[in-house]
Amino acid sequence: MDVMAFEDVSLPDVTGLSVGILGGTGAQGKGLGYRLARAGHPVIIGSRDSERAQDTAQTLANMPRIEAGMVSGTDNAGACTADIVIVAVPWAGHADLLTELAEALTGKIVVDCVNPLGFDKQGAFPLSVPEGSAAQQTARLLPDSRVTAAFHHVSAVLLSDPTIDLLATDILVLGDDREAAAMVQALATRIDGMRGVFAGRLRNAHQVEAMTANLIAINRRYKAHVGIRVTDI
Repeated sequence: MDVMAFEDVSLPDVTGLSVGILGGTGAQGKGLGYRLARAGHPVIIGSRDSERAQDTAQTLANMPRIEAGMVSGTDNAGACTADIVIVAVPWAGHADLLTELAEALTGKIVVDCVNPLGFDKQGAFPLSVPEGSAAQQTARLLPDSRVTAAFHHVSAVLLSDPTIDLLATDILVLGDDREAAAMVQALATRIDGMRGVFAGRLRNAHQVEAMTANLIAINRRYKAHVGIRVTDI
């Protein structure tokens, strides 16, 4: 896959890197796990319940275009042994889990895709986060990790649909560690149809997370599964 089409420098080669997913039994984590395993990355599904993680891993392993041995399941701590770790847990348990796993995540590239949202009769709305965003909270709780933010705007329904070959969407990647962000950009670009686009530092993560509420409103109005496309690059 040509990763030079819109980058002024070559993105790193992330072929074969393993990916752990904290909260990998949820819809978003499961969908990302499927797409990344389908792209050739060993995936470790993590959960507070290791048996549930193993069941999810078996489900993914039986899906189309997944090679044998590409997906395994364990507890969240076990998922931290992967090269890159994605945080896909519910917002309510975000801080407690990362506090618990801070030592296990030392030195790791951590990708936060959590959207702090509330829901009422009028629909979804962004929640206030003391640190500014979920990603900034992660950076505070994991000072020895290489924290990035990405994968906020991709539909779990589309990710998990094996009949969809191309996911024509851009993944906004944020991070203060530019090399770590480039790794995540390259990882996103491994999924057919996706592009990883650098979108600034973690201090800009709030509006990226909050935009998910707008996309949910669009989905409800138009009965769709919309994503983001950045033009002119």
